[in-house]
Amino acid sequence: MRLATLAALAGMIALAEPALALDKVRFGTNWLADPAAGGFFQAAADGTYAKYGLDVTIVPGGPQSNGGLMLLFGKLEFFMGGDMIGNYLSAEAKLPLIAVAAEFQKSPQVLMSHPGVGLDKWADLPAANPDYVGAGAINTFYAWLRIAYGFSDDNIRPYNFNSAPFMKNKMAIQQGYVTAEPYEIEKQGGFKPNVFLLSDYGYDTYSTLIVTRNEIVDKNPDLVQRFVDASAIGWYHYLYGDNSKGNELIKTDNPDISDDQIAFSVAEMKKYGVVDSGDALRLGIGAMTDTRWKGFFDKMVATGMIDARTDYKRAYTLQFVNKGVGLDLRPK
Repeated sequence: MRLATLAALAGMIALAEPALALDKVRFGTNWLADPAAGGFFQAAADGTYAKYGLDVTIVPGGPQSNGGLMLLFGKLEFFMGGDMIGNYLSAEAKLPLIAVAAEFQKSPQVLMSHPGVGLDKWADLPAANPDYVGAGAINTFYAWLRIAYGFSDDNIRPYNFNSAPFMKNKMAIQQGYVTAEPYEIEKQGGFKPNVFLLSDYGYDTYSTLIVTRNEIVDKNPDLVQRFVDASAIGWYHYLYGDNSKGNELIKTDNPDISDDQIAFSVAEMKKYGVVDSGDALRLGIGAMTDTRWKGFFDKMVATGMIDARTDYKRAYTLQFVNKGVGLDLRPK
């Protein structure tokens, strides 16, 4: 009887104790809410971040936002970077920013062409004219295309997120994201474009990197580890599980996105192995290697984008990845 009473009292005391407070984290994406950030939204919506002791506020980006500066000046704890070039440039400028995981093994950057006009193979594309690319592409992937495959600067025309000129000109090519522009072109233009993922032709940058400040890595590595691990699990759930909660959160933040667009984007990420391929197959989502960082650095030095004297190893750390987190969640 006495033991039962003590047990009951112990239970009451346990219930009365306040729950441990979650660590508040602000995570900025580099664009409007969409499936390209789906794993992060999933982890926030399905309780994965909370399970890891994190209260994560996702701060969506957009054309007028600068999440990198927000991170640098302490307005964010983590930021969803683009490809590795931004990290090399940070290292070159000796900014206190560092990549701690790469959620995409492949960049979603593509070139598109019209079918059936002699531009159906990768080798045909240098002959296309005009080439619709954005201002940010000229000194990055287009500079690499010029060196590696003989593309011509004379063919460049501005791409301002409007595909109408490309759809009208059958001999044109246009840049895009595999998760976005092909869907809009098929919907609005009435044809399915040829899609060439640059990563499959040698532009082997990581993408959707998790970036933070050096001081957070130094002073609170446990926080970084929990965010990296929970984000990886969020991506496994988003790609292979019930992603309805993540998609609902995406639509809450971005009401203009449709269910069809979401479904298309997820299918393309899986089809092309954007998230889960390469080293991630054995090391887990978020995987990075020294070899990839060095190899892509050399390519960007060759384009003149990055100073060869840059200490590129300042750009990243492998401290928090390659631990196989979430591998058991991939379908057998």
